[in-house]
Amino acid sequence: MSAVPSGAVCSIRPMREADVEAVIEIERRAYPFPWTRGIFLDCLRVGYNAWVCIERGEISGYALLACGAGEAHLLNICIDPRKQGIGLGQTLLRYVLREAGRLGADQMFLEVRPSNERALRLYEAMHFVEVGRRKNYYPAATGREDALILARYVPRGDER
Repeated sequence: MSAVPSGAVCSIRPMREADVEAVIEIERRAYPFPWTRGIFLDCLRVGYNAWVCIERGEISGYALLACGAGEAHLLNICIDPRKQGIGLGQTLLRYVLREAGRLGADQMFLEVRPSNERALRLYEAMHFVEVGRRKNYYPAATGREDALILARYVPRGDER
């Protein structure tokens, strides 16, 4: 179990196929263009690392990670909008960073919408820096939105 700043406690475990429905519900609450059930199932079937964050007995967030050749790519991380702001995102991201190191990654990369200010604050607090931009990466209400590419070194041992 991992403590979060508010005093709430969450546990993190591998995502299972049986979790996908709960994960999709969170995804739909969080994003105007959510991933589909098929995308989540495909990620599990091909062996991407995936975890769920359990807080007060229910799935409150999730993360999916691809690792290889010394790099980790955070494919998706999300905390239920009803549970944001209590430290679960930071707890989950710290866990994923530790796992990426355990899996042999030296760096982690991710994409984020420039309009996702809450996520950008979390990534900045977790020492991610902008290393690039993907033009027209995300669907948006009025066309497409760029993605910022962020990166950071993966901690070893007690580093954070």
